[in-house]
Amino acid sequence: MRAVWQRVKEAKVTVDNEVVGAIGEGALVLLGIEDGDTEKDVQFIVDKCVNLRLFEDERGRFDKSLLDIGGELLLVSQFTLLGDCRKGRRPSFSRAMAPEEAKKLYRLAIKKVEEYGVRCQKGKFQAHMEVSLINDGPVTVLLDSKKLF
Repeated sequence: MRAVWQRVKEAKVTVDNEVVGAIGEGALVLLGIEDGDTEKDVQFIVDKCVNLRLFEDERGRFDKSLLDIGGELLLVSQFTLLGDCRKGRRPSFSRAMAPEEAKKLYRLAIKKVEEYGVRCQKGKFQAHMEVSLINDGPVTVLLDSKKLF
């Protein structure tokens, strides 16, 4: 499972000109679910997303987490994070989990974020989405449950 975690002042997802998810200060997380991922991968990513200390304290140091600041999280499924671009010019998405299975893990991730007490908004699974954000910093990190990076 891969994620792109971005610190934001605000973010929203629009589908067919309708806002389906919006947050204020917090994190926008793009989530790619890989074939073979399990609940353990979900737990690893969710734990990182809510506990990463990438918000500044009074000294300007990264020392606060999403939980510490009472921030929100916008979770957007994005299978293209698993695109393999090493050969040719058209990415291979063969490592992405089948949509039916991936949707279950995506929903589980939302549930687990909420279990931490974090307000979690979401995109629309398998829809063409427009994602807009004000990236704060910018602060962006890559996460991988297999710890490849």
